[in-house]
Amino acid sequence: MILMKDIVRDGNKVLRQQAKQVKFPLSAEDKKLAEDMMEYLEVSQDPELCAKYKLRAGVGLAAPQVGVSEMMAAVLVPNDFEGEGEPIFKDVIINPVILSSSVQRCAITEGEGCLSVDEDVPGFIHRAARITLKYQDVEGTEHTVRLKNYPAIVCQHEIDHLHGTLFYDHVDKENPFSKVDNDLFIE
Repeated sequence: MILMKDIVRDGNKVLRQQAKQVKFPLSAEDKKLAEDMMEYLEVSQDPELCAKYKLRAGVGLAAPQVGVSEMMAAVLVPNDFEGEGEPIFKDVIINPVILSSSVQRCAITEGEGCLSVDEDVPGFIHRAARITLKYQDVEGTEHTVRLKNYPAIVCQHEIDHLHGTLFYDHVDKENPFSKVDNDLFIE
């Protein structure tokens, strides 16, 4: 099981590299990586298990965050924060590409966090409010999905990891809490 000690921290060069495309069929190592990343998210979203294993809760985990420079990320956006109902989005996205994104932007009011960044970085991260995402799952099946608001933010954050970008790279250094007309703010 992936633990916090296995999460690569800011400053490690793998977090700033362009990840490599993943080849199919997946190797045994890549299958295990996909399973382990999703398991981390599932366990971290269970309050009792999260405390037991001393994890930080997460909704996304990219392969570079565990030291593997490959285009793969696990995403688990719960339906609510009580763990009830089917997740809004749950999959391991492999070789993801954003085909289109809305002009309208959105941001999380409390800012974004990251398992690889230990300190709090204040500021809004303005991202596309809606995206069309193409990716392959662990079986190699291609998917094209439309995501909006929070799930779109999570996927954009994880895809940034695959291109060597961290969330705070998007913060306006001069005015970290700048607002853009028509921005949606998500609580």
